[in-house]
Amino acid sequence: MGYLFGFIAALLFGANGSLTKVILDNGLNPAQVTQFRTLGTCILAGAVLLVVDRSAFRLKPRQIAVMAVLGIAGIAALQVTYAYAIQLLPVGIALLFEYLAVLIVAVVAFFFLKEKVRPRLWIAIGLVLVGLAVVAQVWSSTLDPFGVFMALLAAVTLAIYFLVGERQVTATSPLAVAFWTSGFAALAWAPFSGWWNVDATVLGSSVSLGGNLEAIVLPLWLPLLSLIVLGSFAPFLFSFAAIGRLKATPAGIVASSEVIFAFVVAWLWLGEQLDALQLVGAGVVLVGIILAQTSRAGRVIDADLAIENPLP
Repeated sequence: MGYLFGFIAALLFGANGSLTKVILDNGLNPAQVTQFRTLGTCILAGAVLLVVDRSAFRLKPRQIAVMAVLGIAGIAALQVTYAYAIQLLPVGIALLFEYLAVLIVAVVAFFFLKEKVRPRLWIAIGLVLVGLAVVAQVWSSTLDPFGVFMALLAAVTLAIYFLVGERQVTATSPLAVAFWTSGFAALAWAPFSGWWNVDATVLGSSVSLGGNLEAIVLPLWLPLLSLIVLGSFAPFLFSFAAIGRLKATPAGIVASSEVIFAFVVAWLWLGEQLDALQLVGAGVVLVGIILAQTSRAGRVIDADLAIENPLP
């Protein structure tokens, strides 16, 4: 189930790249989009928790502190750096740099957390990175330096997201983690987002979805709402559920399939083609993911220990 949840999250996040580009091209900037996404996710998660689990609103002070770290460093920082990266770089290129987080997680787990990492996991990571490089065709791209810098920052924040999130979903629940972390993310990012500069008329303006969907014209608030629900709330929920069932390293490798989904969606939506070499690269990524599934050591984390020691 952990791998299934991970793939669903990757699919939704992958589709989110094209949708985010449409929104960024029609009146909102990355900071404002990040504010809408984090606040919307918090509201949706909180509404569901009011019905199914009100105890999730009561956490120990130490847990709240860790949720704040995860929300600010692993959610808000991740989303805004990713948004700036895809604004300046092709979606696939930005995601390739971002998923260097897989390597960061493995290195931290091995050298600092003293976890057992089987040798074939390193081979899997290598295959994933090489495959992503082929899919993104980095050798033929003229990359914006600031875009690359933001994508590398996104890699660091994504590693924090996996490493800290792994313990928190064990101690509480994916829905509770989504509520608390997105809430802290929205609160921390609000002073920098420029949400007060958003013109209500812009949200109501008609925009084309572009590419093969150019004939479809919708008010901007509708794609934005879809981004909040299907591009933030749902994938974060599935992602935290996956992290709770897997170690951070294999969860990160599975999540890297987001790049494949992003290219497929861009092909169907925006008409961007994948050539034969890119298809080979996609196959290499899938082989790496499958290999990673067989390299995960057994994982047993006591829930009480996770609560008392929430940081990895």
